[in-house]
Amino acid sequence: MLIVGELINTSRKAIKPAVESRDAAFIKDMAQRQVDAGADYVDVNCGTMVFNEEETMAWLVETVQSQVSAPLCLDSPNAKALEMGLSLVKNGQPMINSITAEKERFATILPFVLKYKAKIVGLCMDDSGMPETAADRLKIADKLVGDMVTAGVPEDDIYLDPLVKPVSTGDKAGLEVLETIYSIKQKYPKVHGICGLSNISYGLPNRKILNQVFMIQTMTMGMDGYILDPLDKTMMGFVYASQALLGKDEFCMKYLTAHRNGLYE
Repeated sequence: MLIVGELINTSRKAIKPAVESRDAAFIKDMAQRQVDAGADYVDVNCGTMVFNEEETMAWLVETVQSQVSAPLCLDSPNAKALEMGLSLVKNGQPMINSITAEKERFATILPFVLKYKAKIVGLCMDDSGMPETAADRLKIADKLVGDMVTAGVPEDDIYLDPLVKPVSTGDKAGLEVLETIYSIKQKYPKVHGICGLSNISYGLPNRKILNQVFMIQTMTMGMDGYILDPLDKTMMGFVYASQALLGKDEFCMKYLTAHRNGLYE
């Protein structure tokens, strides 16, 4: 299970002013708290800083790395900002979020994946837009995996995102994602899955409940990576409990550690 802490993102109200004012202490504390809470990777996303994203990405990468040794997941639609961040990475294997099967995006991002030997999040999306069905998603997954592996990307470094859509806009939206995860895992057992969860509950009340239940459902289908808020103790508690119940936590050691750390109080 790979957890990417999502909180250092300038689209968040608390983060943007801290980044604009170059409040390094705030950013360092946010990075440390996420790692302490169980994040394997720390996401760095300054995509809203459109006028100085490259400079901001460099500052964020250096600031976070000066505090924690966890590797970084760099998230940006801006190729120059991504490469700026990747060139400064010091801790472990970086992750890039994201590549798609869109011709231009694929051609732009693949060289970074190979140059920096990065893990890569592949969105199940192509030039025709967002897929509707599990079958459509699987076709795109086939192309992404095939093209990346042919180029030299190890399957173990590929994390496919099935693209979660709100169940409020279509009652089969959750089911299509679950079927996609299962199909990908059956066809490509070495390839990983990853997703954010909040889209599933968009437009509905009690969003946290839907997000938590959907995480458990996706994990049962084979999902083994999430981009989430690791400071959400209930969510992290469900991660460890589900892993134990699925036989992926030897002797329940991570679950027991979480219990001793007060996660279930």
